[in-house]
Amino acid sequence: MSALDTARQLGAAIQQDERYIKFQEASKASDADKELQSKIGDFNIMRMNLSTELHKEESERDAEKMVSLENDIKAVYDEIMAMPNMIAYNEAKAGLDYLINSVQFIISVAANGGDPMSCPDHAPSGCGGSCSTCGGCG
Repeated sequence: MSALDTARQLGAAIQQDERYIKFQEASKASDADKELQSKIGDFNIMRMNLSTELHKEESERDAEKMVSLENDIKAVYDEIMAMPNMIAYNEAKAGLDYLINSVQFIISVAANGGDPMSCPDHAPSGCGGSCSTCGGCG
């Protein structure tokens, strides 16, 4: 079996993993949450308005408007991040990210001559990914 065939099998295995499934479910739930999507839309409009203000000549900028927009952006961001579907999405994304980073680390170790069967499933603290200058994993 070729490395590419194995990579395709790995991709299919990732799609069967509980973390991937939870992420897909959380993504769909957050996409379907009208209140969450409305707040995200409001957040994006405020960011565009702030960006427009920031791109004006300094003498034309409205400092009070910029402070107000920054405060509104922070308040809406905090509201978004506290919403149940966003919390679930972020937790699920963190789980999937950990899985993907672990897979990438194991592949990197193997590509640098390390043993993929005995290396840890994540980079030790301070690991830059290059095994040529490393004293070893854990």
